[in-house]
Amino acid sequence: MSTVFVGNDVVDLTNPRTEGRATDDRFVGRVFDADEQESIRAAGGSDVELWSRWAAKEAGFKALYLSGGSLGWLKCVTEANLTLPELAGVALDMRAACKLPIILDAGGGWGDPVHVHRTIALTEAAGFAAIEIEDQLLPRRVEHHAGIDHLIPLEMMLKKIAEARAARTDPDLVIIARTNARRVHDLDEALRRAEAFHKAGADMLFVHTRNAEEMRTVGERLPPPLMTFAPSDGFAGYPYSERDLAGLGYRLAASSGTAFAAMIKAVRQSYECLAQGKPDPFLGPGGADREMKAAQRTTGLDRLLEIERRTMKDG
Repeated sequence: MSTVFVGNDVVDLTNPRTEGRATDDRFVGRVFDADEQESIRAAGGSDVELWSRWAAKEAGFKALYLSGGSLGWLKCVTEANLTLPELAGVALDMRAACKLPIILDAGGGWGDPVHVHRTIALTEAAGFAAIEIEDQLLPRRVEHHAGIDHLIPLEMMLKKIAEARAARTDPDLVIIARTNARRVHDLDEALRRAEAFHKAGADMLFVHTRNAEEMRTVGERLPPPLMTFAPSDGFAGYPYSERDLAGLGYRLAASSGTAFAAMIKAVRQSYECLAQGKPDPFLGPGGADREMKAAQRTTGLDRLLEIERRTMKDG
């Protein structure tokens, strides 16, 4: 099993692997667009070129995280109300616009071990690069968002991991096993569960804690690769940098809701200012037009206009 995630700037470009990923057409096609693929081929299939382009993509971010929590709030419900086809549909839109790998926040996996087979099948069909399954009781409880978790027995979670592995047909699909036992019991129980997840064959482990010292303990006790949530306020004031966490075995730091919170604040402020008849200080004078033009550039409006004008001259 090979993972598609790379810790932030952890790859040694001066000493790439002898048998790298630049000649892996499946991997290159999944991650890079046509122009980037051509550049990699022109460099003779060099891993240096591949990882250089990988590091430059999307301001250095290596993957996308489809958060059930944020999508639930966006739909004015909670993630407990979301279905797998809903998230698969969102993934199709995301993949049509961006080549970066997408991690699916699958919560409890939408069922018992027998149901996990369908979950994995749809996950692969939708093109997700990884699936995060946690030891939450199903149906999901809304209390999760109030800091109260309800967990399934460890033995049931191990069966889910085993069946997820059995159902997987894409060898590149990464199975991430997460435990929230830290909030229900203590860190020792969370580590015990995570160690069992690893023995059951999970590709990546996620012990949910936001405490910096506990994250260090997790890194010292568990084998890499590990997943965590990025600090809500970013790494600037956090005790450990991205590189520190990479040294502890963390390879994936997902932002589960910070950008969504920023969006909510910006939208609320915009409408409040409009209703009160005052300018929005966030956008500033002329800011709305500037940002709309930026959005049009992001969505490729110029390319669409060129195609339309070239193909519809007589229309």
